[in-house]
Order: sequence, then structure tokens, then C-alpha cells
Amino acid sequence: MQTRERLAAEVADFRTATGITPSLAVVLVGDDPASHVYIRAKMREADRAGLRAELHHLPADARQDAVEARLRELSGDPDVHGILLQWPVPPHLNYAELIEAIAPNKDVDGFHPVNAGRLLEGRPRFVPCTPLGILRLLEAYDIPVAGRHAVVVGRSPIVGRPMAALLLAHDATVTICHSRTQDLASLTRQADVLVVAVGRPRLITAGHVKPGAAVIDVGINRLPGGELVGDVDFEDVRPVAGWLTPVPGGVGPMTVAMLLHNTCEAARWISQRSSVSTNSPGT
Repeated sequence: MQTRERLAAEVADFRTATGITPSLAVVLVGDDPASHVYIRAKMREADRAGLRAELHHLPADARQDAVEARLRELSGDPDVHGILLQWPVPPHLNYAELIEAIAPNKDVDGFHPVNAGRLLEGRPRFVPCTPLGILRLLEAYDIPVAGRHAVVVGRSPIVGRPMAALLLAHDATVTICHSRTQDLASLTRQADVLVVAVGRPRLITAGHVKPGAAVIDVGINRLPGGELVGDVDFEDVRPVAGWLTPVPGGVGPMTVAMLLHNTCEAARWISQRSSVSTNSPGT
């Protein structure tokens, strides 16, 4: 079953069992054009899957305390199960502190320090959507991770670091490379599974890749002429790699699917907690 169909079935089963429609609140600050494109895609997919998604749009000059207040308000709303703060936010805002204003049990992006810590401890609740989507892709194509050498290029808290933690939790031997890594190609050529997420167009070429390796390209870069390319030089690497994700259309759709999956899981968790509380003696 395809990811979209599986997600729709998951939502339908949950709605039938509980009478609850999973609800996602998307918070956008400002008018970044790319963010509007991403949000439309997320809300369209939410509707297709049977979730309810609502946009909360704040002005570009919104103050830090005002954005935090909106996030706390949504965190306390029993009809909201998942909260997404669209990145990037205007430069005067502290994104990390905004994330901390989201209740960890509604942080469906998996960026709250509580969820990041749980992932590192090996008992995750919400895993960041792109790493989780990558893992699901590897599973779907029967690409083994356990016992393999995985190399992650990039150390951002959004993709690189949680990707490394997730691969480690699935018994890979993991190497993390970054901007200060010396002789990058000597390390990436050791990878059975290579994940690249640095935002540098066509950084990875055939000389960086072990023959037969699985290569996952997370980068989305727009060239001066308007072409969208990844962090991997697709045409150069394709003859060498055993498996290679395209850009666009590879990891991106899985990221959206995992966001909606996490929202459904959040609704399930909140529903179960509510049921326990309601059925507790003395209530």
C-alpha cells in the first residue's frame, strides 16, 4: 500500500474507533513565499488523508512574546492535537525559544528539547519528520540499516543530528560529517547508506560514493536559472549508487506524510491520556 493510502487508512481507523478527527495547527509568521508553497502542500495532503488542518498566520513584525502566547494557547486547546511552527521565522524571532513554547505532546515536528532528548535516549515519542521519512523509505525498499555503515553529511538539529540518532537506534554504525570535516570524500566513500543534508548544490559527486551505496538526498536548492537540484549531483552519482533519491520528489513527500502520521499519533496519545483521566477513580 502506498504511503498516502496507508496514512488515510490510519486516520480513518482512528476516527472510527474514537470519533475524533486529528487536528493540526500550522503557525506561519510573516510572508515567506516558499513557506506559503510548503504550507499549501501540507494542508492539501492533510485534507486528502482526512485530517483537519488550520492555518494561524501572524504578521512578520509579530513580537516574540506574541508568537509564544499563540503557541501556548494552541498547546492548551483540547481540539488541537499537533502544532507546526513553519520555518523560517523572521530574523528578530528566536526559533529555539518558540519551539519550547509548544507542548511536547503536540510537537509533531519533533524539535522540542524533550522530544530530541527522548530520541537520543532511544525512547522517542515524536521523531523529526524528514529523518523518519527517510527511515520509512529505506524500509519500503528493503535497504538494510542494521550492521551497515551510515554516513550523515550535515549536523543540523532538523535533519542531520536526529537522522544520526535514528540510524544509531536501528543498529547502524554512524559517522557525522560537517563543514569542518577534513577530506569529506574519504569518509562518504565508506558509507553503505549516505544521507546528505547541507544545502549545497551538487556537493556530492560520483567520487564521494561507494559503488552500490544507498544515497538519500535531502537538499533542495534553487539555481540562478530556477532549476531545483539537490545536494547530490544526480546524473553523476546515478551510475555509481545502488539506490538514489531524486530532487524534487524523493524525500519531500515523505516528510509531509510523516508530519501527518505524527499528528495522528499525537491525537491517539492525547485521546488515551484523556480516557485514562476520565476513567480514573474519583473523577
